[in-house]
Amino acid sequence: MSQSSGYTRVADCSINNKKIIMTEKTPDLLRVIIAGALVLLVVHTLGRFIYTPLLPWLVEDGLLTLKQGADVASWNYLGYLTGALLAMRWHRVAQIHKVLPWALAINVVCTLLQTQAETAETLSALRLINGITNGIVFVQAPSLILEWLARHGRATASGLVYLGVGVGLLVSSALVAVPAQWLQGAERWWPAFLLSVPLAWWGWRQLAVLDIPPPLDLPTDSNGNAPSSRLLDRASTPLFLSYAGAGLGYILPMTFLPMLASLQLEPSSFLVDGSWLLVALATLPAPWVWNKLGARIGDALALRLNYILQLLGVLAVLLLPAAWGVVLCALLVGGTFLGTVLLTQRLARTLHPHQGPRLSAALVALYGFTQLTGPWLTAQWLAASGTLQGAFWLGAGALLWGLIWALLVPEKS
Repeated sequence: MSQSSGYTRVADCSINNKKIIMTEKTPDLLRVIIAGALVLLVVHTLGRFIYTPLLPWLVEDGLLTLKQGADVASWNYLGYLTGALLAMRWHRVAQIHKVLPWALAINVVCTLLQTQAETAETLSALRLINGITNGIVFVQAPSLILEWLARHGRATASGLVYLGVGVGLLVSSALVAVPAQWLQGAERWWPAFLLSVPLAWWGWRQLAVLDIPPPLDLPTDSNGNAPSSRLLDRASTPLFLSYAGAGLGYILPMTFLPMLASLQLEPSSFLVDGSWLLVALATLPAPWVWNKLGARIGDALALRLNYILQLLGVLAVLLLPAAWGVVLCALLVGGTFLGTVLLTQRLARTLHPHQGPRLSAALVALYGFTQLTGPWLTAQWLAASGTLQGAFWLGAGALLWGLIWALLVPEKS
């Protein structure tokens, strides 16, 4: 095997006793992983999670109140759920090639329009559209890459795509903090837009050439029959129920941790701005760590360990002094939530390899629904004179639920 100009020159290779032809037009593994990572960076961090470190500044600028900020987040998560549901309908490779570039382009345009959003209502509408396109891309891009990797016997590398989210969180932290003193209100979205354009363009150019032929043999069960098309069965149901807890559990710190730090700590504290930086630093190696750990000890066991650490992170905010709680929550949640995603997605494909992108979309839709409930419940809690810290108990309970069901997830169907 020799490589040149980012493409693999191979006559043929054998994977699972099946011959797979690879030509000059077959992109190499590194290029595909980087392209997927950049696409996720654009939609999921520059498009979505950058809102978390921006929120305290938007509140300070008078553009939003804390309750409006929670409401805006809820609209974004509603969009994310809608996008994931649409991706369930558009799950075939040919459909992904048609829909994905449009969703990516609209996502970037939304970020541009947010630079002009001067009211909570306008921002809510744009965050809704942002969420829809993010949900589509976050399902379709990793699914496309996972199917391509599986055809080439490299499915265990699929988790590396999520490195883009880790890098993106670090980048988003810098894009908010560095120009913070020179920007005001809606202007704070400009750095995210300017970086999104070249990254989205290059990332899609690489993914557009991925060609995934249908499997040579249709999968069958032990009796030689075609497998069931049901998404839920005795093997997958615990995984779905576990993932529901993960979505609700992680979204509270990932939406409100910097805001909580600004309420609990002195304005001069490093953690007011630095809590999101700690989340980003912890997230950066997480996909590689959990990808490697899952391959070594098994995805199911790694997933259970992941839930335990994530639960401890949310409990830290509730049980420890403010600064220590914020630090441990940032490190433990930041270092685990992407692991939950990649381990769950890989386990799902192991349990139902014939379902592919459809199963991935169903899981993301469920994840999106439970994420949506988190900010909405927080907004209701705050409206009833509750505290932001008190709302984190909901996240802890959800992660405990996820851990219990993760104990029942099998390694194989």
